[in-house]
Amino acid sequence: MTDLIYCPVCGHTLGLKEVGGRTRQACANCGYVHYVNPVPAVGILIEMDGGVVLIRRGQPPHQGEWTLPSGFIEADESAEAAAIREAAEETGLQVEVIEMMGINSFPEGPPMSGIMIFYRAKPVGGTLQGGDDAIEAQVFLPGSIPRLPFRTHRETIAQWLRQQPMRAVRLNAALQEEDTSRDELTQDFDIRPAEVNDLQEVTALLALIPANYALKDEDWRDVGMRFRESSGFEVFVAVVRQEPPIIIGFIALSILRGLTGGQGFINDMAVLPTYQRQGVGAALLEAAVRRANRLDLRSIRVNVERGSERAQAFYKASGFSEETILHFKIR
Repeated sequence: MTDLIYCPVCGHTLGLKEVGGRTRQACANCGYVHYVNPVPAVGILIEMDGGVVLIRRGQPPHQGEWTLPSGFIEADESAEAAAIREAAEETGLQVEVIEMMGINSFPEGPPMSGIMIFYRAKPVGGTLQGGDDAIEAQVFLPGSIPRLPFRTHRETIAQWLRQQPMRAVRLNAALQEEDTSRDELTQDFDIRPAEVNDLQEVTALLALIPANYALKDEDWRDVGMRFRESSGFEVFVAVVRQEPPIIIGFIALSILRGLTGGQGFINDMAVLPTYQRQGVGAALLEAAVRRANRLDLRSIRVNVERGSERAQAFYKASGFSEETILHFKIR
């Protein structure tokens, strides 16, 4: 978000000040502090003809790609009214809200930090056609839904697919046909090494880590370069078994080699909020431990400074012990 130059209250040039544990723009003349807060938005999952309505975006970001209808809430309308309005503007459909599916956030943008409220809806009138910022609108059946560029939209589609009756039918069939334990099948996600094409989704997950909120564009470019080229670490991702598949978590295992042995180091790990407390983090950590064992590493250390209290509790519950390590902080 673009910084202000002048105070909106008195017109004095803004400076910087530590307020509430962060460096913020502030006015030394009148005391005004400029807080940058997330903007509220809505997303609409319209069920139609056995599928969901997607729109092809006509404007950046992600121009030409398919997403759920969505938009920002006006100051004089409720969230439900905004959902109905956005549906009409972008799809040509008059809709009725069925329920609120959930609330998500996108501190990573684009282009600014926001809070997204998702609604499930059904059409009650109108004609399906692209409008406003959408150049096309179309119904996609489960199994033919394309990969959506926005993380929050992917999570909502994943949630909707999990709730469909056919999901239970396919799972029951798999239980009868596969010689696999029930626990493994009901886990409903796989762990695999990351691939180059996973960069966008892994980057979106990285942006969820509070310690990464202050990263600048050049920092994110460096992330991409390291992801593609570095041989000093390995990344594992958790992928939901569905069409389209989405990455719901990742862990990066750095490999530190010394003259007398090696160690593993975990600096980055994240799980999508809607998939937390479902065993995803434990499965990712298990994959990292297995890999460290195959590499004959003697131990794995974790940078707990980057994690929340919940993350630190998770590592302790997973068997990590507190040990004293000399720490020289460069930046």
